[in-house]
Amino acid sequence: MWDQRYNNEEFAYGTEPNDFLKSEFAQIPKGGKVLCLAEGEGRNAVFLAKQGYDVTAVDQSPVGLVKATKFAAQNGVKISTIVADLNDYDLGENCWDGIVSIAAHVPSFLRKQIHTQTVKSLSDNGVFILEAYTEKQLEMDGIGGPPNKELLMSLAELKEELTDLEFVIGQEVERHISEGQYHQGESAVVQVVARKSV
Repeated sequence: MWDQRYNNEEFAYGTEPNDFLKSEFAQIPKGGKVLCLAEGEGRNAVFLAKQGYDVTAVDQSPVGLVKATKFAAQNGVKISTIVADLNDYDLGENCWDGIVSIAAHVPSFLRKQIHTQTVKSLSDNGVFILEAYTEKQLEMDGIGGPPNKELLMSLAELKEELTDLEFVIGQEVERHISEGQYHQGESAVVQVVARKSV
């Protein structure tokens, strides 16, 4: 599915970074190593690289990551890319200054596993930034997010899964999203900025 979605000249989710990431990225220690989960065609990774971060983008779609690499070159930056299924990808330990998860919707069992790994893999003072669709999205007019409740997120669940992080921002909001063809209109999302305290 993802290879097919990304196999176009157009960018499925546009070329601009996610608005929430754009407003909060500076919480990540300056110039640090950042991992972007389910990064697709690279819009967020390239934005972060342009801000001086050392960025690695992981996604299961090689087609998306080829576009991401080209997009980075067009913007005068480099990013590292890893083709991997998040089921099998090891985030490592104490190695990332930032981890970014934008609309990275996976089954709840895998999400819990990823978030457990996220806590371990952040360095001291490392920051996790997430925006994802909530169940309320199913009632909204906007386009975006999976149609399956099992893949959507809530702040309550995220607080349980990220108990060892200090929440700087944790909120469920409705906002207008305009990100390419597949994220458009009034949307219901959960937003998190959480820090690993020393």
